[in-house]
Amino acid sequence: MRSYESYIGGRDVAGEGWVYTLTARSLLEDVFTSVNVKRTLERNPESPAALHPYVVGRCGVATVADIDAAVDAAVSAAPEWAATPLSTRMRLGPMFRAKLQERREEFLSMLMAEAHPRMLAEWELSCLEQVYSDESCDWYRQQMSTEFDHGPRRLIVRRCPDGVVCINPPQNAPAPSAALAVLVLMAGNTVVVRAPRSIALSTMYVLRELVAPLLRELGAPPGALNVVCGKPQQTLERWLGHPGVNDILYFGGSEEGLRFERECVARGKKPILELAGNDGLVVWRDADLRLAAEAIAECFYGSGQICMVPNYVLAHPAIADELLALVRAEVGNVRPGYPEDYGVLLSPVRRSEKFFRLLNQALQEGAELVCGGRRIELDGTPSETGVFLEPTVVRVNGLREARCLDVVQHETFFPLIPFVVAEPASDELLLERTIGFLNDNIYGLRNSLWTTSADVTDRFVTRVHNGGLLKVNDSHIGFLPYLPSHGGTGLTGGAFGEANYPILKTSHLQGVSISRGVRPRTAVFGD
Repeated sequence: MRSYESYIGGRDVAGEGWVYTLTARSLLEDVFTSVNVKRTLERNPESPAALHPYVVGRCGVATVADIDAAVDAAVSAAPEWAATPLSTRMRLGPMFRAKLQERREEFLSMLMAEAHPRMLAEWELSCLEQVYSDESCDWYRQQMSTEFDHGPRRLIVRRCPDGVVCINPPQNAPAPSAALAVLVLMAGNTVVVRAPRSIALSTMYVLRELVAPLLRELGAPPGALNVVCGKPQQTLERWLGHPGVNDILYFGGSEEGLRFERECVARGKKPILELAGNDGLVVWRDADLRLAAEAIAECFYGSGQICMVPNYVLAHPAIADELLALVRAEVGNVRPGYPEDYGVLLSPVRRSEKFFRLLNQALQEGAELVCGGRRIELDGTPSETGVFLEPTVVRVNGLREARCLDVVQHETFFPLIPFVVAEPASDELLLERTIGFLNDNIYGLRNSLWTTSADVTDRFVTRVHNGGLLKVNDSHIGFLPYLPSHGGTGLTGGAFGEANYPILKTSHLQGVSISRGVRPRTAVFGD
């Protein structure tokens, strides 16, 4: 059993009790035993239950004093780490990527233990491999400092670290999100990460066993990285109240996140928000429909509990019926199962009441059920007690009323996608309305388009300003070097929302001029 205490100032610090991680398989095989083992261990950590094969690991729970001490350690380490040469700090990215690849199976096992199907765990790993690829790291280096020769002057435009950055990862993808701390460290900041109390193990593993040793190898001061497992509200309040905290990277729902943004600004902190997404996927009349259908099916991966999957489809009326038939065929490839079984793409859904409420509202308002809509068991059979949900497609006829439906207006976070078919009109008018529909979205994470038309592509790329990322004829959720993996506009990123490169978001621009023999009066008046 893996065991992690709080990591503060380069030391392990005992907390006030433990939270335990039991393999996700246990919840599908024997819920009663799983719950009983967890409760037994939380009451008595010395219980023989710790030897049960369902037990994967435990994390110590931080006290209020520990939370404050973690920030204090980051504050103390900040000047030395910020003064470390950029060339040294930039080595951290490639080193982390190499470490991830070296311990690939271990990393994947951590995610599968926390209910991530293996195929999705590999996709999450691919995100980090692109974020820390040689191409991406070279681009970050260019953004962090650029020099120019200007007559007798050497001019520098560079980015300086903000200072102490606190990171609050989400429960649906804590470890990959916490791994963005490496970019924050590369910028020259020191970091405090809160491992989500309900699902802390993978976050602790990545930061303690992969990142911390690399920082020691680079000579980083103790306190450059600190990790605690604490209550979310308590931890956030301590961060907001601590004068040493500069930035807070917050993952969560839009309503709570926007309130948090206002509180950060009021207290002089920079908020960096990763909130809900509600991505649109457009399929034009000339698209490769088979590939488009495959991309649409990404909305069901992880049972839709991934913020960057497609959330609604805008289909050209000329191809809507054919595309729907292809999507129904793709649904057959999305199945439930144990996380470690290759080919599994659905995850259990613990609270499915909202799914049925959203689905029923859409149907009552005129949407048509195309497929799905039921609870299912591990083997895919329908059941009133199943912990999985069928991939579900509803057809919505007409753009005009579509935004009135919650399944179109907001992120659902379920394997449920509305298929909006625009009213028949000229292609020119349809494209105008489609672009307007995308830009009117109150969220703004990603948008994608399927077309073979260069003109339609150009119109989409030049006129769709909503979102942090646009994809054309490509996987909606696939990752690429150079391009952002996170970030967006509107209710996705708040008032300061944009494509999020954490190395840039947690630093600020500064200009420098170093001159040789320039007379000040001449510099001002030119004589």
